[in-house]
Amino acid sequence: MQEKKLSEKCGVVGIYHPNEQVASSTFFSLFSLQHRGQESAGIATSDGSLIYEHKALGLINQVFDEDKISKLKGNISIGHTRYSTTGSNNLNNSQPIKVSGISGDLFIGHNGNLINTEEIIQILDSWGISTFNTTSDSELIAMLYANSPGFDWRERSQFCMSRLKGAYSIVMLNKDSLICARDPNGFRPLVLGKYREGYIVASETCALDHVGASFIRDIDPGETIVIRNNEITSSVMSNNSVKSLCSFEQIYLSRPDSILDGELTYSRRMNMGEILAKEHPVSADLVIDVPDSATAAAVGFANRSGIPYVSGLIKNRYVGRTFISPDQKLRDIGVRIKFNTLNSVIAGKRIVLVDDSIVRGTTTPQVIKMLRKAGATEVHVRVASPPIISTCHFGVDTGRLDELIASKLSVEEIEKFIDADSLKFLSINGLEQSMDYKNNYCLGCFTKKYPIPVQLEMDKMKLEEKV
Repeated sequence: MQEKKLSEKCGVVGIYHPNEQVASSTFFSLFSLQHRGQESAGIATSDGSLIYEHKALGLINQVFDEDKISKLKGNISIGHTRYSTTGSNNLNNSQPIKVSGISGDLFIGHNGNLINTEEIIQILDSWGISTFNTTSDSELIAMLYANSPGFDWRERSQFCMSRLKGAYSIVMLNKDSLICARDPNGFRPLVLGKYREGYIVASETCALDHVGASFIRDIDPGETIVIRNNEITSSVMSNNSVKSLCSFEQIYLSRPDSILDGELTYSRRMNMGEILAKEHPVSADLVIDVPDSATAAAVGFANRSGIPYVSGLIKNRYVGRTFISPDQKLRDIGVRIKFNTLNSVIAGKRIVLVDDSIVRGTTTPQVIKMLRKAGATEVHVRVASPPIISTCHFGVDTGRLDELIASKLSVEEIEKFIDADSLKFLSINGLEQSMDYKNNYCLGCFTKKYPIPVQLEMDKMKLEEKV
């Protein structure tokens, strides 16, 4: 549900074309990834000799116009839209971030979150690098790449990946190359596509669709791709980890029209709803969703249960996601202006309210209150994911452990807190079934069992003190 601060860190795009200006296509690809971050946006391009850049705080269409895009010359580009999970929201932390090192100037766009920033700072310090321009872990990654030993980017990436821990799907650019890498666990998605006579890399396949590019394949966990002179070279870490794609990509983060891990995200979310209806049936008149992230799950629930699905809540499309505001008072206000009820549809009906998740529990009580005021006789809440009992350390800002309602209250206590007639969550097994699990997903926020060791609590502002 949109009460959560559950936007994954960023969306990234990289384009290489042998002889075409690519800034405009980068903009439109990036625009399709706006849901992954709404704090800032930026594009860097190279024409083979000079690198051009523009970035600013705000939404993509606020940061760029035709004049700004026309000044971004070149056939190589990277683009980034940001939501901060490490480092505060300011212009310095906006991306792409430029660094300089023994391998020259390098620009980076990063999606994810490191969990060993202190170790990386120590490595850089041992190289005589102790001054940084940002408080973002993305700069640390770029500095490591720009100064690491190695004959080429493949060797440098192998060196860096053996030391970086956490989630990172990255696109990097220098004067003549597009360099892309995905962490050995593959926490965050990254895909490769054919863009006319060139290539495109992006966080999701929807970014390819928007510029007429064709999907080639997922970039593998632990893989580095370098595109130079319109040729691709690929390498994968020999001691690669087990694939651990974030389950919240399937539940909430990715656009429903993106293909994730081989299947349309919308279909996976419908599966979640269908299994949820099987696990927790209820006698009711209507199924409604919390738009838009729970729509597919609500349709699946309705299909399986035989209860009609209708739109009972209308979303104001011009109100930003409420998790974008870090201030809780503003978040609460945002909820009240974000939704409106279709009273004549709801009045006198027993409602099944389907949501994708409950994180802090701030929005759900208000939505239920709205439905009751609209005349609903019963409100049964069905959640298409398990209770979130632990924090994410790999790029999803779930908040602190003490902010997670399911870490403090039982399901029965949450049911009472939100004033629902009943509350049921999808089981862990049901989630695994819906995603065709095969041990390919991180379920740490539901199980406290993470693919790699993590600290119990990590502060997203830690680098404010360290850097």
